[in-house]
Amino acid sequence: MESSRADDDPVGVALFVDGPNVLREEFDVDLDDVRIAAEAEGQLVTTRLYLDEHATPGLIQAAEARGFEVVVTSGDVDVKLAVDAARFAAEGRMSTLAIASRDTDFKPVVEIANSYGIRTLAIAPGEFGRSDALRNATNDSVTLDGDRNGDGGNDDDETAASAE
Repeated sequence: MESSRADDDPVGVALFVDGPNVLREEFDVDLDDVRIAAEAEGQLVTTRLYLDEHATPGLIQAAEARGFEVVVTSGDVDVKLAVDAARFAAEGRMSTLAIASRDTDFKPVVEIANSYGIRTLAIAPGEFGRSDALRNATNDSVTLDGDRNGDGGNDDDETAASAE
């Protein structure tokens, strides 16, 4: 597919965070860590946190204070996040798509981004919070406990030294 990006690319990284799946008590995820993982891929062009209508005002304020654009939906955030990410891909508004989630539902939007030649990154909230299907569909993956794998999640032992 032909990209609408100018020849003087690179546009940057678009970070889309699936709030209900990432910001869970069992993962203890800090939004700053999510942003840092995405920034490792390049300059951020958008940083969005998707939340449902049950999000507390405190969470919304904390996210906004950390520079996130908060998108609140009336139901499941997956559809809105996927549509926005697909639109960014089609409009050439990013060179890298970073999705923070543990949800396999985002595999189709990752495949769309890949078809546009956009680099893709899956950010998982923890070892037990990652989707292997999503991870395998992306060019690169990061697990917020320190595990980073390239080439769609092929296991390299690059982070063993950081565990000491």
